[in-house]
Amino acid sequence: MNGKDLAQLISLGASVAEFDSDLANYFIETETFSSVISDAGDIISGDKGTGKTAIYRILKQNYRAYESLESVEIVDAFNPQGDPVFQRLTYGPDLSEDQYRTFWKAYLLSLVGNWLIDIYEPTFNQEMVNLKNTLDHLGLSATDVSPETIFGNLHELVTKLTKPSSMEVGLSVTETGMPIVTPKVELGSNRNRGEIIYNGDFLSVLDAAIASTDLTVWVLFDRLDEAFSGRQEVEIPALRALMRTYLDLTNLKNLRLKLFLRKDLFRKITMGGFVNLTHINARKIDIVWDDEDLIDMVVRRVLQNPKFRELVPDPGNNDAVFSVLLPEQIDVGDRKPSTRTWIMGRIRDGNNNRPPRNMIDLLNKARESQLRREQRDQRDVDPTVGPIMEADAVKRAFTQLSEQRVQDTLLAEASDLAEIIQRFRDGKSEHNPKTLRDAIGDVPDYAHVVQSLVDIGFLEEFGQNHKIPMLYRDGLRIKQGKAFA
Repeated sequence: MNGKDLAQLISLGASVAEFDSDLANYFIETETFSSVISDAGDIISGDKGTGKTAIYRILKQNYRAYESLESVEIVDAFNPQGDPVFQRLTYGPDLSEDQYRTFWKAYLLSLVGNWLIDIYEPTFNQEMVNLKNTLDHLGLSATDVSPETIFGNLHELVTKLTKPSSMEVGLSVTETGMPIVTPKVELGSNRNRGEIIYNGDFLSVLDAAIASTDLTVWVLFDRLDEAFSGRQEVEIPALRALMRTYLDLTNLKNLRLKLFLRKDLFRKITMGGFVNLTHINARKIDIVWDDEDLIDMVVRRVLQNPKFRELVPDPGNNDAVFSVLLPEQIDVGDRKPSTRTWIMGRIRDGNNNRPPRNMIDLLNKARESQLRREQRDQRDVDPTVGPIMEADAVKRAFTQLSEQRVQDTLLAEASDLAEIIQRFRDGKSEHNPKTLRDAIGDVPDYAHVVQSLVDIGFLEEFGQNHKIPMLYRDGLRIKQGKAFA
């Protein structure tokens, strides 16, 4: 067959899970995913592009297919499309961590409580009656149970919470006769005197209502890295408060939070100390992809095309399929690495993270480059042997990938470090302590800056020296070699 026709048969899908309509067809149930559905953890942590949203999507869409989740119901705490609903917190006044903590609890009570009422009304048991009366009493009842509506209704409350006219501890009784001792807050002149907002104790009413259904509710939080548009004065206290809310809720038996967090965001939240961090780490699942997982992902995706599958002599052999796609080596020579090793070394950052997004984008770009080559000078290719994509196409694709990751990941997420990273442009890849200090320049808290560059994966410790990983070199025009004699 001609090379153009073969290249057109290759489809790897979208590298971003939100835009991949075929994700369920080739999703890989890795050890990380198995840990999630077996309830081995609640904090799902991974770098950008490692598949947090993919796990969320499959979990949300298919959770009823897993026996271990037979008694679990899943509720979204966010909107999967459009601007993240939590972004509204950036429009109002900045709150204290404790105020954000109150807000998250009120949101969970309203979101899950109204969801339950919507499902079980009008066949209420006593626990549901207690929940309905509680929501009514607090003014949190809603007919639209979408996260956008629930969160929007509470947004006005955030502003009012910052201006309490008085605060005391009061004793109250709900309409169902439940005694509650709780802080009492009277809010401004717009509210009737005596109208009160309670703390998180009312979540026990919600937990009892869930228990009466013989269910456990998992509330999923994703897109937290997008929620606050880089406003750290909101992002850090709001997300620290969410983590504290998570800890507060661990004593509830039927309500669970599942938080999908980027690793760098998790580090920022817990930086400077966090009470009971060991409790959080004990329930944290790190997303890890090894070489075999990545190869399996590629093979599953390309074999989704039945026409391509028919051409491959042994579709059950991942190595055989991979060899049809790519040559044995990118740089030919006895001491040169295999294509697989070459790719794995270039899609990794300084922390040895190899996001599947990097692999997918690299091969998609290689396919596009190969198609352009075939249009200029078409080849004949044996589809049972390959390779469909040539070494030059992969090299060009890697340069494009490096440039893209420098812009959309490294610099985009580096915040104040972006200017320092730019100082390494057009330099060498390996630095000793002296050349590293020269490159970074005169900055306050130099050791902290170096550690931060390591944490985000731009620098990799190499004995006493530091290296810049190959993933970012082409994009910053950094040459292989030592910056010192």
